[in-house]
Formats: sequence, C-alpha cells, structure tokens
Amino acid sequence: MAKITASRLAALALQREGVDTVFYILSAPIVDDCIDLGMQAILTRNETGAGMMAHAYARATGKPGVVLSSHGPGTANIVPSLANALADACPVIAFGASAAISQRHTDDFQEMDQIPMMRPVTKWAHQATHAHKMPELVSIAFRHALAPPHGPVYLDMPNDVVGMQAEEEEIVWPVNYRTEARAYGDPELIRRAVDLLANAERPLVVTGSGVLWSGASPELEAFVDATGIPFYTTPQGRGVVPEDHSRFFPGARSMAFKEADVVLVVGARANVLLSLLRPPRWSPDARFIIANLDPREIGHNAPAEIGIVGDAKAVFSQLTEEAGDRFDPTAETAWVQALRERDTARAEQTAALMDSSDKPVHPLRLCREVRDFIDRDAILVVDGHEILNFARQSIPSYVPGHRINAGTHGTMGVGVPFGIGAQAAKPDKQVVVLTGDGAFGWNGMEIDTALRNRFPILFVVCNNGSFTARRGDGPPSPQQHLGFQRYDLMMDAFGGHGEWVENAEDIRPALDRAAASGKTALVNVKVDPRAASSSQIGLGGH
Repeated sequence: MAKITASRLAALALQREGVDTVFYILSAPIVDDCIDLGMQAILTRNETGAGMMAHAYARATGKPGVVLSSHGPGTANIVPSLANALADACPVIAFGASAAISQRHTDDFQEMDQIPMMRPVTKWAHQATHAHKMPELVSIAFRHALAPPHGPVYLDMPNDVVGMQAEEEEIVWPVNYRTEARAYGDPELIRRAVDLLANAERPLVVTGSGVLWSGASPELEAFVDATGIPFYTTPQGRGVVPEDHSRFFPGARSMAFKEADVVLVVGARANVLLSLLRPPRWSPDARFIIANLDPREIGHNAPAEIGIVGDAKAVFSQLTEEAGDRFDPTAETAWVQALRERDTARAEQTAALMDSSDKPVHPLRLCREVRDFIDRDAILVVDGHEILNFARQSIPSYVPGHRINAGTHGTMGVGVPFGIGAQAAKPDKQVVVLTGDGAFGWNGMEIDTALRNRFPILFVVCNNGSFTARRGDGPPSPQQHLGFQRYDLMMDAFGGHGEWVENAEDIRPALDRAAASGKTALVNVKVDPRAASSSQIGLGGH
C-alpha cells in the first residue's frame, strides 16, 4: 500500500479547507508540501511578522490565515502575533516546528516545551504525535478557530512526526465537522428590543467585528435604512456600512455615546475600545441591548437590559422584519439634528488643520492627502499612536474588511506585515499602510518581503521623530526621541520607490509618483513633532 507523510496529510487537510496562502520562515514545517499543492507561500523576515500577515489575511478575506514557524525561538516569535489575534478574536492557524519527540530532554537543538507557551495566547494548542491523526487534528484546529469567538490555534509539529508515514488507504478524512448554521435570536427578545428602540428618544447602534465575520453588512445597512437610527462601529469594524451614509456622524461620537438612552450593541465586546460600556463615556442611565454569538458577552462589564444570543446577520434580519413600518427613517429628530450639528461643527473645527500648509506638516493635512488619494475600495492599514487617532478622525472607510489596525491590544508594528497580508489576500485591491515612524521600526524589514513578492503596497510614514508627540516646548524625552530618520532611503537599497517630503503641497505629487512606479513604495513625510491627537483610548476624540 502507498505511504503518505504527516506533512503531506497536513497540507492536504489545509487544501480541503480552501487554504490558498501560507506565511512562513525558513525551517517551518509542511512548507514544501503546501507549495507542491499550489498554495501561495510568502517567505517572511521573522515569525512575528508572518503571524501578523496571517492575521491581516484573515481580516481581509473572512477566513483563517495560516502561519508556519520554525523551532524553539522561531515558534516563540509568533507568540506576540497570536496574542494579538486572540485579543482581536481573529482566526489564525499556526503550525510550529519542534524538536523530535525521540530526542526530548536531551538538550536537542532548539528544544523547548512549546505547548505551555502557546496555551495563554490561543484557543487550542496541541502536539501531533501520529501521522494518521493529522486530518483529524487539522479539522479540530479549524473548528476551534472558527467557533465563537474566533481566535488563533496552534499545532505543534515535532521533527520526527513531520516525516512520519501512514498507510494512505487507511487515512480517515473528517467530513461535516463544522456547521454553517446561523443562530437566530429569541423572537420575544427581538420584539422587546424593537419596542425599546422605538420608544427611545436618543437610540444608537454600535457594531463590532462580529458583523464582519458573519457577513452582516447588508443586514446592518438595511436595519439602519429601515429605522434611521444613527450608528457607529469599533475601529476594526469600520466600513461595514459606507461612512458617507446619512446616519453616520463621526464627529459626534463622544456626544452620541454619552447621551444615548438606548444602545443596540451587536457583534461587539464591552472592552476598552467601548470603554466597558460604563460611565463617564456612557450615560449612567443608558439601557443596553446586547446581541452576540458568545453568551459570555451578555452583561459583561455592563448590565444588559435585553441580552440576545445570536448571529449578527440573523439578528439584524429579525430586527428589521420586526421593525416593519414603526420607524420613520427619514425623520430629522432632535437627536439626529443634534448629532448632525456636532458632526458639522467638528468638521469645521478640523478643516483648518486638514488644509494647513504649515511646515512641519500637520498630521491631519497628511491624512487629508491620503484620504483624497486612495481608492474608495482601498484597504487602509493604520499603525501607530498619534497617526492612528488622527486617521480615525479624518479618513472614512466604505468597504467591509478594508480598514485594519492593531485592534484591542494596540500592538505596535502591525502596519507593514498587515499590509502584506492584506495584499496577499486581495492582489487586485489598492493597499495603503499609514504608519507612525515609531511603529514602522518594529517590522520595517518586512518591506523586503513586499518587494520580493512584487506587492505594489504604498507605505506612508508619518514621521514625527519620536514615539508619540512631544509634550510642551522643551526637548524630546529620552523615552520618545527617534530623530527624523530617512526610512525612504531603504527603498533605494531594496529596489523599491522612496520619497522624502517636508512640504504639505508636495505630499500628493509624491503619492502619485509612488503609485505610478508600480513598485513597493514608501513616502516618508516629516510632520510636526508636537501635533498630539486629542482622542482617548479606542474611539474617543469626538
């Protein structure tokens, strides 16, 4: 009978799951078999970056990303990226090479006990020990990664197991091991939720990544159109409804959160990005309707007047049907008028900075130039502190899954690898990475990965010469100071396109030249080191 290796079985199992791309580094397991089966294999410069690329790939496609790491220290390097994926509830499948089982406790090369290291940062961590079990283990990995809430999983691949053989005819391939069924909300709770919203004076809808993972953007937009209730999203959930919608008021976010009397929260967690749904960010009298696939989120950190366990797509369909003609979606209520006026006032307040020709450039002027340059369906990755907050205030999104940032942990250094993962996922889309100079330093060498794969990603560095903006008129703090480094010169060495910009009027021409080059490009813009964003952690600033 024919023999087949554990490595081949693992790769075949991935192929059966529809995996077409893996991110890896030298000495990672199953790579050769993945390549042999026709998968796109992206060789990276470090494992942390590879894990982040898999994360962004999942965000952009809605299906799990796959990362393959080398032994010991190599696998340890994916811990930060898996921790970030866990916090972000993002499905990532990680395979890590490890020392041979037969050589354990001999101080073999890069021998580490990797499973305990992975348990705190994954939903499931397991070590393969038999070749014939590989299809089953991969099915379990996907089942855990995609069960609510989504998250990363880890499968340890010892050297002597990777090459272990099994009889091909005796392999049992799992079938029907995951369901695509959607959980609908309790009809009575749906009715009560609509009643509460219909009788509210200042209703609000807030959504999170659950809307993305369930593909609920059309249903969310239909609900907003049917009710006229203003809506907001978490940072990672932006674009689920085009942000030029008449009921989206980005400049009135703080006011909306603080004054809403009934809040429908769907597919979002009551974590720091939503200020735990607690005062002073929210009104102490606010009544919350929480809808989530994970029942543990009902009442987490804040009491839920109505708690609905259900899938976002299903729940919004139910809510819209129940709403019927009870709402006038075109009504300019006092609540809508107040939010619109605040939004308009905020836009007028920031217009001077967005149009400023000051030197050094104000970050909001840079954001305006990026906003006007990118395609409507571009994938925008934002990384950093000041620039992350400025971009939230000034650059809208219009397409689900096309706005990616660090997420709940605020992990710095995601920008470059996230951009690569997004471009690998959607090669036909424009990908722009807007990053601070401090954040760029963590994984900047992955620029080489983008160039080797001929990804036409545009990296825009908001260079204020430090970690966060300087405070006061004195010299920069030793904890902050980086200097205005010429990151653009890296592109000359690697064969990409680089631009250095100091004047506001030169930004757009530099962006145009970068795009026209057809290469991986970096535009390095020197900005005002004392321009500090005013936003709070998460969604603040308005």
